Order: sequence, then structure tokens, then C-alpha cells
Amino acid sequence: MNQVINLKTPLTDKDVEPLRAGDRVTITGIVYTARDAAHRRLIDLVEAGKELPFKVEGQVIYYVGPSPAPPGRVIGAAGPTTSYRMDPYAPRLMELGLKGMIGKGKRSDEVKEAIKKYRAVYMAAIGGAGALMSRAIKSARIIAYEDLGPEAIRELEVENLPAIVVNDTVGNDLYIEGTEKYKKK
Repeated sequence: MNQVINLKTPLTDKDVEPLRAGDRVTITGIVYTARDAAHRRLIDLVEAGKELPFKVEGQVIYYVGPSPAPPGRVIGAAGPTTSYRMDPYAPRLMELGLKGMIGKGKRSDEVKEAIKKYRAVYMAAIGGAGALMSRAIKSARIIAYEDLGPEAIRELEVENLPAIVVNDTVGNDLYIEGTEKYKKK
């Protein structure tokens, strides 16, 4: 079984380059949330030459729309959403320095090429376990687009948020490799 790799945000090339598809990681530090509507607005700002609500360089975006926080908790269930909806926007954000994305499901060829080109990584979170994922979130505050409700951009402080590397800087794809592994049996 692979050893768990502990990552601290913001990430650098030195952090992501040794990661390989299938590596288990935990993330500690600041992670931002954004789904497709927020991504569209971020790209609109970039295209208009305006400042983004957070510095993208070295950051990780978690594709999540958390549920409301129950009493005594900082956030509700925070399971990943399907990542392909962010594919039209992800390459541009990686060009600006985004180093990590967390979600679920496969990415487009364009996104996988951008991951290699800009030295980033795509990680999968545990789908269907939003309550478990929320335990790693120590604080949450909306920093942009409050009108989007659960899809507003949040700054999360996380401690040991678990994920698995799916796409790495050299082009490996856990979804393809994992399928091939079982076809050979």
C-alpha cells in the first residue's frame, strides 16, 4: 500500500512534480471551492483584465458545493462534484498558476495536456462521503459570489483533506491505468 503524501498549500512545482497517479495524499492549508458558475465568472474577470478574488498561483480548487453547516460545525457535507463541468475553464486557470484541482470523474484531453504543460495535478476526493470530507475542514468563509449559494467561492482551511492523484505532470491517468489493470486479470 502506498504511503500517504502530506501536501501543504500553496503548492509549488517541487510539490506536484513527484506525484504520480494512484498516490494517496492529504492536503493541509488553504483550499478554495468553486464550481462551474464560479469558474465562468473567474474566466470572465481574467478576460476583462480584472483582479481575481484570490491569488490563483500555487492554489488548489476543490470542486464542491457544500451543504449548510449544521449546529456546531463550520460546514455541512462537502463531497466532490463532477469535474468535467470545469474543463472549459481549468486550462486557463492552470496557465495562471493553479497547481491542484480536487473533484470526481474523468478530465478532458485538453485538461490533461494542460496539467502536463503547467505542472499541475488533478486529484479525486471520496465521492458519496461528503460528511467524512467535511471533518477535514477547520474553517470556511465565502470570499466571492455569495449570490451563488452553495456554489459561492469559499476559502477553506483544511487539515489532512484526503485525496488520490488521478492525473499527474507526466500524463498518467489513474482511471485509464486502473481499468487496464483489471482487464489483464
